[in-house]
Amino acid sequence: MTRRIRIGIDTGGTFTDVVAFDEDSGSLVTTKTPSTPSNPADGFLAGIDKVLGMLGADGSAIDAVSHGTTVATNQLLEGKVDRLGYITNDGYESMLEIARQSVPDGYGNSYFWVKPNRIVPRDLVKGVGGRLDFTGAEVRPFDEDGARAVARWFKAQGINTLGVCFLHAYANPAHEQRMRAVLAEEHPGAVVSLSSEVLREYREFERSMTTLVDAAVKPRLSAYVTNIKARLTAYDDRTIPFYVMKSNGGVLSADEVVHQPITTVLSGPAAGALGAALIASVAGFDKVLTSDGGGTSTDVSVVTDGEPTLTTEGSVGAFPSKIPMIDVVTVGAGGGSIAWTSPEGTLKVGPHSAGADPGPLCYGKGGTDVTITDAHVVLGRIPPHLLGGEIPLDVGAARDGIEALAKELGLSAEACATGILEISAWNQANALRQVTVKRGLDVRDFTLTTFGGSGSLLLCRLVDVLGLPAVLVPPNPGNVSAFGLLTVDVKNDYVQTHVSLADSLEPTDVAGIFDTLTAQAAEALIKEAFAPEQHQFVRTADLRYFGQAFEVRVPVPDGEITQDALDEVARRFHAEHRALYGYDFAGDPSQQVEWVNLRVSGVGPIRRPDIQRHDLVANPTVTEKGRRQVCFDAADGYVDTAVLWRPDLAPGTVVDGPAIIEEFGSTVPLHPGFTARIDEYLNIIVTRKANK
Repeated sequence: MTRRIRIGIDTGGTFTDVVAFDEDSGSLVTTKTPSTPSNPADGFLAGIDKVLGMLGADGSAIDAVSHGTTVATNQLLEGKVDRLGYITNDGYESMLEIARQSVPDGYGNSYFWVKPNRIVPRDLVKGVGGRLDFTGAEVRPFDEDGARAVARWFKAQGINTLGVCFLHAYANPAHEQRMRAVLAEEHPGAVVSLSSEVLREYREFERSMTTLVDAAVKPRLSAYVTNIKARLTAYDDRTIPFYVMKSNGGVLSADEVVHQPITTVLSGPAAGALGAALIASVAGFDKVLTSDGGGTSTDVSVVTDGEPTLTTEGSVGAFPSKIPMIDVVTVGAGGGSIAWTSPEGTLKVGPHSAGADPGPLCYGKGGTDVTITDAHVVLGRIPPHLLGGEIPLDVGAARDGIEALAKELGLSAEACATGILEISAWNQANALRQVTVKRGLDVRDFTLTTFGGSGSLLLCRLVDVLGLPAVLVPPNPGNVSAFGLLTVDVKNDYVQTHVSLADSLEPTDVAGIFDTLTAQAAEALIKEAFAPEQHQFVRTADLRYFGQAFEVRVPVPDGEITQDALDEVARRFHAEHRALYGYDFAGDPSQQVEWVNLRVSGVGPIRRPDIQRHDLVANPTVTEKGRRQVCFDAADGYVDTAVLWRPDLAPGTVVDGPAIIEEFGSTVPLHPGFTARIDEYLNIIVTRKANK
């Protein structure tokens, strides 16, 4: 019998995580392999080889591969943007320079703020004659001769990546499409992104930036995906279905994602949030914070009723991106984050990271900087090895580095190491506050789900800092992002700006736009091999009170678009506005509701792996794997601490701290005063002991 194995692969800064799901037997296996920053595809394929070996299968058994990639994310975060060209309307060449009047942190602690460099310098911006109004009607015809001159100029300058954004192209893409045709004739080697295909919304600056980011990452992501697709053919003669995770919480085939690469800018973090959301929901938690700790950073998000929060107001590094994405906040507090001394003589941690190569001092690969991982290993909170012993750690090198840094600060080695971890914990806590307290949510109402290789190392401190009721640590937490890749559907988003006051809105106009967007979504799902009877469509709309600058997204009921349906959307808008901002104008006829954008998401459902439930064991025995000296508090020094092997802990097991709970890809240091319980889904539930 032919086996059907789906594989999820998440490439992180330090490790590549792999999960394989055998659809016939229902079994799930997980593993890790070191990432290969010089060529991420090498680590990707090594992970496939490893997991196939664990299953005793060959390439013919692979049914599909889903991938969470950081190629686009890292390119933007590192500022490695090649020379771009920007084509806009004649007379609007300063669009990027003007930008938005926003100053970060109100100038911070200085009196002056220098505007950062634009993604495209002014000398690489060219205007083309022609103009549309906001309805899409042509005011001035497209300047064909001017367009050809611009195309030839970019070719002569060697600018091969271009973004095109004309005013009001969201209402009528004709001029942008003609510009692309001219470029195809005059500059056929150019990679081109059109705003009417990337983001069919109004707001010219944000649409321009999103289009240019799409163009910027397109060459590198296309080359990466094409390389992997070609190398997958070595496993089998047939074409193995290959999907890439999108920022919106869905996946898309590699063939299609190269045409919309900006949709992958939060590929890895999105998969982790979705995997954690499913695990926590099955365990009975509906209000959840997720914290994904990797080698470079920690990503946090909010989950309510089993679904992560979505936003279109996100950014990657310095670049705004208005595509739908899971609302993730990233902080530079991963295992490889570097500890350093400021000019004022104070201890700082991050945001720079030692990465996977050379990595922390304890990796023994030539690293010269003290990292968070070095602090953990010196304090005994993680074992002197990673991946169950596959990667030994040099504890002596880590201690030498900590002692040298401690000497600069006038501290003991233990005080320095615990200080590094305290700063890291507060950095993570501040990120969690950013997605809760700053958005009107009480962080104490949420259960924290920690995952990733380093995500659970500071959970006890986070409980105290934030007042959290509990922390959930899933089985194989280092592979939750890869697991998440096997839980997501194929998904594509379509949007059309249609600004109208509610009193003037015609149901037939709204229905026509939704029909067009739904047809586009259906066409994409058919390309992804989903039969029409499998198609699912989700309709939403962005509304605001007249005069407001930003909108609130609300669901649109299924079925026929009637006046009653439009009125129901308005009622939902009032309720959501009150939930977000604490007030609404539902009873005030002088405050008019304005519709702005209409949206359709097309969904192709896939089969999710089942999370198995186990019977609780009465009075389970706890066998120690060993003991070692661990420092939980510099004032208390090292204490003799039990080390437990997580796979040996039966459901129903209760462990009181201090203890260290280890598994293949992760460790949970359980501080004194805390209790860990293994639930029926093999999650670790950590709570602080009640005071007697």
